[in-house]
This record gives sequence, C-alpha cells and structure tokens, in this order.
Amino acid sequence: MDWNHYRFRSLWALPAPAPAVYRALERIEDYPRWWPQVREVRRTDVTSGIVRIRSLLPYDLTTVLREERRDAAAGVLEVALTGDVEGRARWTLLPDGRGTLVRYDQEVDVRKPLLRRLAVPGRACFRANHALMMRSGRRGLTAYLTTPPEAV
Repeated sequence: MDWNHYRFRSLWALPAPAPAVYRALERIEDYPRWWPQVREVRRTDVTSGIVRIRSLLPYDLTTVLREERRDAAAGVLEVALTGDVEGRARWTLLPDGRGTLVRYDQEVDVRKPLLRRLAVPGRACFRANHALMMRSGRRGLTAYLTTPPEAV
C-alpha cells in the first residue's frame, strides 16, 4: 500500500438546477466566497490557477490546477493537480428532480514533505480533515446557490 496515495469521493445533493451548480463550480476564482477552506485562488491563465487550501489541521496545501475537461452538456469539470498534491479531481453533475446530485472524485499522491513523513500515523486524520472540508464545501455552496444575488 502506498500510504501517500489517496482516493476520495464525495456526494452532494444540492437544491439548485444542474446548470446553476455547474456555473458556480466552473468559476474557481469564486470558491473562497463560499468554501471557507479554499483560502486563495490566483488565475495564472484561462485554464490554470494556483489554489491554497487550509482545513482544520494546521498546514496549507498549495496546488496548481490545470483544466483537463470542461463539458457543460455532460456536467463534467476535471482538472490535473500538481504541487503539494498531484493527480486529478473531477466534478460530475447529475440532475436530480429540481436539484442536482454532485459527485466529486479525487485521486492524488501527496508530495508535501511534512505530510509524506506523517503518512502512516496521520492517514486517518488526513482523511477526516478532507471529509470535514468537503462537508463545509457542500454547506457553503448550498448557501451560495440559495442566497439571492443582491444579498451576496
């Protein structure tokens, strides 16, 4: 087993139509407005950016995201990740009644030296930290999607 390799999957049931959810998710520069753990996003060009993330544990992850797939018709957004974690992340949206079921899949290898050294004893904490971050992201996006634009 590679203790520095992770696969995550999160499912979010959101009370907004898929096109609205897709528009929110494709605007990564707006993530800090609704996702507290996404501390900073800096676009480097039209398809890439640098993201700094910090959740409950006292460390930042800085990653370069490069767009791999943007397909509104299929409801798919996919990026390649390099930096403190390397791999891929993908949002897949499925209409679900009047709402949307969002699936987030991420497969990464940790490259940050401190986290690599703590791979074995810290694995459960790292997974729990990710789960808390994803729960917060779901709550934040739900509020963002259901708040009238003039109130934001």
